[in-house]
Amino acid sequence: MLRRLLQPVWVLLAIIFLIEAWLWDHLEPIVARVVALIPLARLKQWLADRVDALSPAMTLIVFAVPILPLFPLKLIGLWLLTHEYWLTGVSTFLFAKLLGVGVTAFLFDVTRDKLLEMHWFERIYELVLRLRARATELVDPIKQRIKEFISGNGEGWSARTLRLIQRFRKSVHEAR
Repeated sequence: MLRRLLQPVWVLLAIIFLIEAWLWDHLEPIVARVVALIPLARLKQWLADRVDALSPAMTLIVFAVPILPLFPLKLIGLWLLTHEYWLTGVSTFLFAKLLGVGVTAFLFDVTRDKLLEMHWFERIYELVLRLRARATELVDPIKQRIKEFISGNGEGWSARTLRLIQRFRKSVHEAR
């Protein structure tokens, strides 16, 4: 009973988690292109050389500290939203979010090996990977149903209505 009541919450959390993972996956190549355009490649190599000389605990600080200044930017975005500056607030919040994911992806790429030397961090990393797989399992059937609904496949009134609309659109386009 409780499991059934919590199912929508778990699906929502899975969707949020997958959005974060999607951002991570899709921003990493963009960050790589930005690195190629500006001298971030040299910065990345310089940082990697310095990280190699650090302990794993100090590497965690290198990973975490640059992300902290972005938190106030997100708060500014939320403040703007509460004061009904919708476009500015959303833009500020999204900018901070995307910049944070980009910086995190860049730094994690540089510090990953050293961070994974810490057993607790490795366990958390593996847990996040398992959670991502579980979130994908939860959301995939819903995505499939949405795709079927949009394509008009399946039975039921919504699929039949969608097929009827698609046939009507096709006949209108053929008549031109």
